[in-house]
Amino acid sequence: MKTIKNIILVACILLTCSCKKFLEEKPTYFLTPESDLSSEKVARGFANAGYQNLQGLLAGQPSSYGGNTWNLMEFVTGKANSDLGQTGFVNFSNLSYNATSFYFDTWWRQLYLGIGACNLAIQKIPAINATGLTDEEKANMLAEVRTLRALYYFYLVRMYGAVPKVTETPKDLNLNFPRTAAKEIYDTIIIPDLLEAEKSTLPWKDATGQVSMGAVKSILADVYLTYAGAAINGGNQFYAESAKRSLDVIEKGGYTLFPEYTDMIKPSNKNTGEFIFQVQYAAAVPSNNPLTPLTIPNFSGISKYSDEYGSVYPTPQFIQSFAAGDKRVAERQFFYRSYPNIKTGQTVTFRQAYIYKWFDTDAVLNTVKSDLNFTLYRLPDVQLMYAEASNRAEGGPNSKAIGYVNAIRNRAKLAPIGALSQTTFEQEVWLQRNFELCFENKMWFDMIRTRKVHNDVTGNWDNFVGHRTTFGATFAEKQLLFPVPQQEINVNPNLLPNNPGF
Repeated sequence: MKTIKNIILVACILLTCSCKKFLEEKPTYFLTPESDLSSEKVARGFANAGYQNLQGLLAGQPSSYGGNTWNLMEFVTGKANSDLGQTGFVNFSNLSYNATSFYFDTWWRQLYLGIGACNLAIQKIPAINATGLTDEEKANMLAEVRTLRALYYFYLVRMYGAVPKVTETPKDLNLNFPRTAAKEIYDTIIIPDLLEAEKSTLPWKDATGQVSMGAVKSILADVYLTYAGAAINGGNQFYAESAKRSLDVIEKGGYTLFPEYTDMIKPSNKNTGEFIFQVQYAAAVPSNNPLTPLTIPNFSGISKYSDEYGSVYPTPQFIQSFAAGDKRVAERQFFYRSYPNIKTGQTVTFRQAYIYKWFDTDAVLNTVKSDLNFTLYRLPDVQLMYAEASNRAEGGPNSKAIGYVNAIRNRAKLAPIGALSQTTFEQEVWLQRNFELCFENKMWFDMIRTRKVHNDVTGNWDNFVGHRTTFGATFAEKQLLFPVPQQEINVNPNLLPNNPGF
């Protein structure tokens, strides 16, 4: 890991504005922007560095016990609670967070570190003339890092709106970049990077976890769906572009739904089946997936972990909003309500349902090292993207869209849907996204993209602005964007003004 760490160190210095196989490589090269580029391994090292900060999507919050960047995206939905006051949960449940609150700075820093590593790779890889390294291989490596750079920026614009546009490795420490409008970031970085990657010969699937064509098109489908929606209001042509890419993934990618939900928590299934693109973790290296201990009920005594955090768990209203008979809410599917004590074997019944989606049984009972990946895109997500996008683009649901929704409902043991109006079908798609992708850091982005929130008490779809959560807080315009972190503003006044309300 020395190569990757040294690149990130350089990127950290320069950007103070802030697979399993490829993550376990241990090259001996020390890479800097001035490194001699004469080896295929060096090229691969530059490309690999772009992946390192994907783990920043699950980065711990140093000053918060049980705090993690993942927590933020669930707390703000109003559909999650926490056993730990140290996570800063209260400030998010009552919507009193500000520019100095937990998580905002960690997300910003990790995303820009990833962008810095990608910029360095894009700069250096084309100049490498190594024996055995073909132009096609270099083009595919560049496709990987362009996809990753697009993904990092995609997170940034959805979270913060206008952000600094950094596309080259800085040559000095004059890093006071101004903010660039989100639409320009989409138009000049995110979409062009993905369209360029789409021209590559990357394979549709990659069992090591590297970027595949399936990942490229899944991200592009998500980007176009978001661009078409409320944030940019791009309109029907972008719904059509989203539908085109998502259908490619569904029909050409070779991905298949797992028969059982619990297949998703078997380490042997990483990067296979319905998993299109995942953040890579391995029990054999220190950076194993933190979500297993984070989601174990606090002090429950059901595991060998010394810290059972209970950092995030669903509100009872969310659990109750699932349809009767929905398998996803049954015991030890997406959630669980009891488990044997690790020492006595007696069943411990919890006060409420907890998240079972990252329950790595071997880690819980034996190793305390989770071997699960964290999924960014899987097949049901893309199927539902197609259903939503095609419904908008065509003025109503087509037979394929209905079929994909019914495949998801069938696995949940729900009756199939028939012919529906455009609006009713769209709301059904949103509902399935709400349930199928819950606690995968998707719901918040769906809320701000559609400007709609499912009311778990009434069953209605409320307007985002004005929706009252079960914690008694009401979403306002200011909630549509997160505040730019104050510590970033302190070193770069050009980031002002902050987002409205902050």
